[in-house]
Amino acid sequence: MSAIPLTVRGAKRLHEELHRLKTIERPAVITAIAEARAQGDLSENAEYDAARERQGFIEGRIAELEGTLSNAQIINPQELDTDGRAVFGATVEIEDLDSGDRVVYQIVGDVEADIRANMISVSSPVARALIGKSEGDVVEVQAPSGPREFEVISVQYL
Repeated sequence: MSAIPLTVRGAKRLHEELHRLKTIERPAVITAIAEARAQGDLSENAEYDAARERQGFIEGRIAELEGTLSNAQIINPQELDTDGRAVFGATVEIEDLDSGDRVVYQIVGDVEADIRANMISVSSPVARALIGKSEGDVVEVQAPSGPREFEVISVQYL
C-alpha cells in the first residue's frame, strides 16, 4: 500500500480517535452486548442487534484507522524548505479575482479533507493549482461553472 500523507495535526486527531474507540467505545459496546444477552431470547432482542451492529462499526473504524496510521507519512511544512511556496500542509489565503471574496484553505491529505473546516485535499483542483505558488501569484482553476482566477494573498505554515 502506498504512503498516506497526513499533517501533524491530522495524525494527532486520528491517534486520538483510535484511542477513544479502543478505550471508551469498544468496552461500552461489549458491556451493552453482555446486558442485552442477559435479557434472554436474542432472536427478538433489538438492543442486542443494535449493539452488535455498533460493535461492527467500531471494529471496522479501528481497523481503518490502524491501516491509515501504519501507512501514514507525516509531513510538517514548517520543516520543509518551501521558500514561501504553497506546499502540502500550508495554509493559503486566496482571493477570487471576479468577486473579490477571500477564503483561507489548508492543503491536507485525502483522509483529512473537510471543506466545512476549509481543509482541502491535495488532490483537489484548487490545491493542485496552488501547489508551488507564492504570494502574489495568480492561478486559474477549472470549476464546474468554467475557469476561475484566484490570487494568492498569503502562504503560512502553521
